[in-house]
Amino acid sequence: LHSRMQNNMKPTPIPPGPGQESVWEYPRPPRVDATARKIEVTFNGEKIAETKRALCVLETAGAPVYYLPPEDVRIAQLSRTGKRTFCEWKGWATYYDLQVGDKTAYSVAWAYHDPTPGYQAIKDHLAFYAGKMDSCTVDGELVRPQPGGFYGGWVTHDIVGPIKGEPGSEYW
Repeated sequence: LHSRMQNNMKPTPIPPGPGQESVWEYPRPPRVDATARKIEVTFNGEKIAETKRALCVLETAGAPVYYLPPEDVRIAQLSRTGKRTFCEWKGWATYYDLQVGDKTAYSVAWAYHDPTPGYQAIKDHLAFYAGKMDSCTVDGELVRPQPGGFYGGWVTHDIVGPIKGEPGSEYW
């Protein structure tokens, strides 16, 4: 119980430097923003997505999650899986495997095909787990996956945390 109480305490946000923002300033419930940043996803040596029309979901303590319009993703390389998860804000997510050449990544992308009210903008857009790709970039910067493996946020130099998914963040 004592350790749970310690883990349940809100962490101390890292003060943002010039040109940075704190994930602790992001809203809850999450906000969807359009972004003109160039988003690229590469797998097995091939570019499978490129866009300047992504939507970015920002949620307290989480790294930004980029949702790419399906027209800017090589959809034919994706196959729907039976995996689904539920988000209290966005609804049910459907997952996809990715096959490029002789290499497959499992449950690498997800989409909300029937999002809840307030999140219709991300309908059918695809988000990718950066850690399962060769590379994911935002304006040419190689991103780091959000810690922990569950959340799909992309960590770049312009955000500071601590970020949910790090050890001890289970009860934030």
